[in-house]
This record gives sequence, structure tokens and C-alpha cells, in this order.
Amino acid sequence: MPIYNSVLKQIDPVETKRYAGLGKVDFNEAIIQKACLEAQLLAEPKGIWQIYNYNTCSYKVESSPEFLIRGEKIRKHLATSAKVIVLAVTIGETIEKQITNYFKQGEYSYSLLLDAAATTAVEQAADDVEKTIKQYTTAQGYQMIWRFSPGYGDWDICFQPEMLHLSDAKEIGITLTESMMLIPRKSITAIIGLVPNSNEKNEKKQSCSACSKQDCLARRSS
Repeated sequence: MPIYNSVLKQIDPVETKRYAGLGKVDFNEAIIQKACLEAQLLAEPKGIWQIYNYNTCSYKVESSPEFLIRGEKIRKHLATSAKVIVLAVTIGETIEKQITNYFKQGEYSYSLLLDAAATTAVEQAADDVEKTIKQYTTAQGYQMIWRFSPGYGDWDICFQPEMLHLSDAKEIGITLTESMMLIPRKSITAIIGLVPNSNEKNEKKQSCSACSKQDCLARRSS
């Protein structure tokens, strides 16, 4: 049950603008930098992951109980994977409380920016967790393919309970509401395919083309 604890060295302002829906809009860069710095100071990155065998014929993660992967795109994504990693990452509740405080004080724009910076932070934390995992998987002879989360493409968000169970996310304080919202809110779960080096799949980075949410503000332009 590996657990990741670290700090973020910086928060990407470009990604923060994208998550805020600003895109190429001319916006006060000093305020964006302030939000990124505050997010960096408030974030408490933690991650946890487990590795399981994966049956590409039955589409089952060989856990106890077994977890059936449902969804055409996620099945295609894992089509050459011999194993999978199920991970969970969070940056904690402190930053969420501060976002709420700014909103209550009427600082709506800054609250939105800090929320976007927090989203950037949790994605960066997940990237850092992947880098940590890669050291192990590379030594074991596997190539990692990019992470795929419930809610992407046609993989329904209703599978979050299984993802929390398989990653043992409770150990880093992640829970779930009845509406399938992760708590703390700035948390993610994801599955990563492990492909034997002899059958390497050249698909390492996350792509918005796998997601059906065409109107998402955070969608990357193709």
C-alpha cells in the first residue's frame, strides 16, 4: 500500500487560466500568479495506489472482488495491458476551505481563480505520483499508458466506489458522497494500464479526444 506525500514546487499559471475558462483572454497575470502561489502553499498532496492483474478477454481487474471494466473507450484503452494501477490523489481540504472563505467574502473572481489553481494542483500531484510509480514499473519491464478516470469518455462516474476501494483511498482521507462527488473535492481517481515492453503502446499522455464532454471549459484544443 504505497502512499505518496510531497509538496508542489509550483502551479502552472497557463493551466490555471484554462481551468478557469479564460483561455487566451487578457487577464491580470499578477492575480493569476497570486492564486497559483496561494494554491502551492495550501495544497497538501497525497497519493495512494495498488497494482492488479488485468484480463483483457473478460475486461476484469483481478481484484477481490473482481472489477468489471464497462465502457468501449476504456476497454480499448486497456486493450494491451497485462496489469493496471488503480490510484487516488488529493490535495486535501485546507485549500477548499480557503476557496469558500473568499467566495463568502464576495471575492468571487479570485475564488474562481484559486479553485482553478487547485484543480491544476491536483492534476500536477497526480503527474508526480505517476513519475514515482514509473520508477517501479520500468524496473519490472512495463510501460505505463496515460491515466483514465471515471467520467472520461463513456466510463461512467458511478464506478467511483470501486475505484476508492481498489486504491484504498480512505487511507489518504478520500470519501464519496451519494452523488459520486469525491471528498475532498480536489481529488481524483484513475486507472493506468501497464503494457509489457515487448508490446509497448505509444500512448502516454491524457487526451481530451477520449472524453465525450465537448462543452468542458478545461478541454484542450486539438
